[in-house]
Parts: sequence; C-alpha cells; structure tokens
Amino acid sequence: MTQTAFLGPSDAVVSTHTGTIAGERFQVLDSWRGICALLVALFHFPTASAISQSGFIGSSYLVVDFFFVLSGFVIASSYANRLSQPAQLARFALVRFGRIYPLHLLMLAAFAGFELLRLLLPALHGTGAAPFTEGFDLKSLLANLLLLQGVGFEDRLTWNAPSWSISAEFFAYLLFAGVVFVAGARAWVWFVAAAVTAPLFLLGFSTHHMDVSYDFGFIRCLYGFSLGALLAWFQHDSIAGARQFLASSRRMNWTLAEIVMVAVIVVFVSLAGDNDFGIAAPLVFALALFLFAHEGGWISAMLRVPFMLTLGALSYSIYMVHLFVQARMINLAGLVGRKLDLDLVGDIVLRGQPATGFGAGWAGTVAIVIMLAATIAVSWITWRFVETPAMAWFRRESKRL
Repeated sequence: MTQTAFLGPSDAVVSTHTGTIAGERFQVLDSWRGICALLVALFHFPTASAISQSGFIGSSYLVVDFFFVLSGFVIASSYANRLSQPAQLARFALVRFGRIYPLHLLMLAAFAGFELLRLLLPALHGTGAAPFTEGFDLKSLLANLLLLQGVGFEDRLTWNAPSWSISAEFFAYLLFAGVVFVAGARAWVWFVAAAVTAPLFLLGFSTHHMDVSYDFGFIRCLYGFSLGALLAWFQHDSIAGARQFLASSRRMNWTLAEIVMVAVIVVFVSLAGDNDFGIAAPLVFALALFLFAHEGGWISAMLRVPFMLTLGALSYSIYMVHLFVQARMINLAGLVGRKLDLDLVGDIVLRGQPATGFGAGWAGTVAIVIMLAATIAVSWITWRFVETPAMAWFRRESKRL
C-alpha cells in the first residue's frame, strides 16, 4: 500500500490565497482549486465503483502538486516586493498562519471529539484500533497542534491526514519570506536551486515516487512552490500582455489549447501515478497554470460561472473537512445497515488494497454523489463561520504590527 492510498486523504493542499497578480484576480485558477479539491475527495472515498477504481481517480493524489505550484505563484506574485522590512515579515507570517490554522484547529477538535466519543461509547469502537491509538495518539496530536506533522517529525499520517500538506506549505511560506528578505531581487536564484534539487532528492530517496507526505512532503512542496514562484517572477508581464492581446486573438485558438491541456493532464495523471514519471507533475501543472491564467478559451469561460467560483472559494474547506465527512458517512452507513439488515458497507478491494467502504454499481455511485454533496454543504458552513471571520480577524491584527 502506498503511504496515502487509504481511508483518509493526505495528498492535497488547497491553495490558501486569492488568485491575483498586478491587481487582477485569476478567477479560473480559483475554480481549478475547487475541482482539484473534489478530485482529492474522490481519490480517498472507498467504493468498489468504476469511478473509484479508475486509473485517473486512483492517481489523482498528484493534483496536490497543482496546489503547491499555485501557492508559490500567488505568494510570489503578491509578496515578492513586500518583504523587505521585519514588520512586513511579521505581518506576512501572521496572515498566512491565520489563513490555515483556525480551520485546522477546528478539524483537530472534531477528530479528537470523536475519539473521545468512541472512548465513552464502546459500541462505536468497531473493529479498528482502540481510541487515541495509532494515528490518533496524543503525541501525534501535539505534533499536529504545532504544525509539525508534514515536515518529518511523524512516522505516519495522523489525525486529519490532509493537514500534512498545510504543515509543509506553512514552512514553505516562512522559507520564501526569509529568502526574499535576505536575497531581495536575487531570490529567484534560490528558487531555481530548489526546483532543480528537490526532484533529484525525491528520485534518489523516495520509494513511493511522488506519493510522499509526512516524510518528504516538505521537499515535494518546495519543488512545486519554487516552480510557481519562478513562474510569477518571470512571466507575470507576459500574462498581463496576453490578456490585452485577447481582444484581437481568436478565442477558438485558446479553446483548443485548453482542451489539449486538459487532455494532457488526464492522460498524465492516469499513467504517472505509480511510477517515477510522476516527478514531472509540478512541471505539467505549471504549464497548465500559465495557460489558464490567460483565461482565453471557452473552458475558462465555463470555469467562471458562479457555481465553479463558489467551489473555488470553498476549496480549502473541502480539502480539510472531507476526511471527517467520509469517515462519519461510513460510520452512519454501518449503523443503519446493521439496524435494517442491509449490506451498505463492507470489505472491498480499493486499487488492489483491502479497505472498508461502499460497493460497486449504483450503490457506490450513489454513495459518491451523497459524499460530494455532504462535503460541499459542510464546507460552506466552515467557510462561512470559520474561514471568513478568522481571515478578517487576522488581517485586522496584522495591520497593528
């Protein structure tokens, strides 16, 4: 079993920034965040359906590298010239912390609360590990509280497993700020070095190709983040110019390019998930990011409809809550099945590995639809009542520094 192919997502970090550059907002990139967040949810939802067993969904853990690239692109676009003073560094760190930590803390509390409930109600123990053991022990809880679960301090994925990536990304933020503060306009040299050495390190030391998280997750993050930062460093002028050129350019040309890019992503992800070709994922996604940042084709137009933009706004919440939603959905289906003598969940084989989940055919498909709907609904609640007010509070506090 790979490190991340289990009930509990671990392979994605949703970009935690607004897609802007030079005062413009990249709405299409926002929508892509939402799509990729849902792909991660599908990857980790255990069913025997053809959707779950498909090669594309089975390798879609690679979309995490899109988020790392996007994160570096947006952070460099927004802050490359705004980190020359210690006070600016402090404000940057506080805002970045406030963007990721409140929801992370809430989800840790939710998981810990359920472990406590399992401890108090033996009927909820099931056939799994005892409460507060294995990936839910108190030592790992402390590491998660300190955001250390994705930088080599843990020997497994723990608690809300997706948070390994926000741990890695938070320290990438700090490293970016430190490099820009010290090196200034020459900071790009350090990002070139990171973008070259990180994939070589992964090829040399990872036995799971790009499927790394708690062990080499920070290196993986640094690889994509650096590519995104370099893209912003050197290409933002061409993006702005291309947008002006669109008025005299044929939309069909952009549409064709977008269709080809989507096809390349689907084929690449489907074929590269279980081999060393996956090391090219950040390069493929950097190309996709550059293309869709122009927002020139009909696919981009479809990605600007309100529903898609809403998915983009909810993407971080989708990413952070879907593991909890999926696990509770399986718990509930198991309880209902036992009460009504129905075979709703059971032992399945998910991409060659044993798992507990929903069956094949219509049952698996219906379960997927319910899971996606429930995840989006819960994500709206956490976005509205946790993310949004927390961001506003931390931004207000940062202005006092």
